[in-house]
Amino acid sequence: MNASTVPMDSSKLVLLLSFLYILLLQPSLNAAQPNFTHYDCNWNIVSNSNYTTDSNFHRNLNSVLSYIASATPIDYGFYQLFAGEFPDSVNAFALCRGDVAVDVCRSCVNNSTRKILEVCPNTMDVFGVYELCLIRYSNSPIFGVVDDQYFFDEENEQNVLDVTLFNQALQTLFARLRARAASGNSLKKFASGNQSAGVETLYATVQCTPDLLEGQCYGCLLDLYRHIPNCCDGSIGARLTNPSCNLRWDIVKFFSGTLEILSPPPQISQGKKSNTAVRIIVITVVPTVGVMILVICICLFIRTRKQREKERVEIVNNIEGAESLQFAFSTIQDATEDFSEKNRLGQGGFGVVYKGVLP
Repeated sequence: MNASTVPMDSSKLVLLLSFLYILLLQPSLNAAQPNFTHYDCNWNIVSNSNYTTDSNFHRNLNSVLSYIASATPIDYGFYQLFAGEFPDSVNAFALCRGDVAVDVCRSCVNNSTRKILEVCPNTMDVFGVYELCLIRYSNSPIFGVVDDQYFFDEENEQNVLDVTLFNQALQTLFARLRARAASGNSLKKFASGNQSAGVETLYATVQCTPDLLEGQCYGCLLDLYRHIPNCCDGSIGARLTNPSCNLRWDIVKFFSGTLEILSPPPQISQGKKSNTAVRIIVITVVPTVGVMILVICICLFIRTRKQREKERVEIVNNIEGAESLQFAFSTIQDATEDFSEKNRLGQGGFGVVYKGVLP
């Protein structure tokens, strides 16, 4: 064997092993990130512009996205950061659905920071949505601002059994959840719940970016809700999303967390009429009975008082009558013939008792 061939064979072996290592042991280098449910690049016509590689905006964007992807101290699902000065400033945030576990949230956010650069290269104003999280960045201000210029919707093509009853339940549930989410704090504005809709049960979530004020969040969710008749009326499930807020409903439970006590269907049923009738009877009868009892008590009091007054008068009269029966000693002496023994009847506790005839 020629010694000069040994180094050549070794080099080939090293290259072959390196190639196999890349293919087999590091598939993540070539693996594509999951696709967004929806995304849009430079949809904001006000800030519609592009950036070039190695520009100030590009460097600021890489810095911001890198921080968001690695911000492990954040455990409440809302990542926000800005860098640079306009027009090269980058304002960015990522938001996870409020019921998602921390590790699942971080994985979703990490995927979004990579995928958004893949689907929207060199664009300054983008928006990408996954099932469990979304990402947004722009060179315009986006924090504390309701972004209502754009929204998208997804709906299930299957319809509910009773559209009227279902819509009533939908309105009741979203009104309750909207108020709860809007009153959330600066870390989370999210609410989930359920509502009975006849034979079907309705499950829903609503969410705003936590940087919004209560009124901003409430108004954003209300605007989305008002789009329902135009996009998804009667659907068993749908999702409406804009960069500032989102809402979703379905007839199957799709979120984590404790369910609410099911409310009765929002309709006037026979049972509800009966309950109303019972309430009317109670409201009418109870005061009447109370007045009757009060009148009876007053009558008994007056009667008792009169009876006692009558007894008092009789006692006084008896006393006066007893005083009128008193006689002089001489009169009694004549009546008993000077206390004669023949008139003696016996003896009692007060002495000897005589009989006599009074004049």
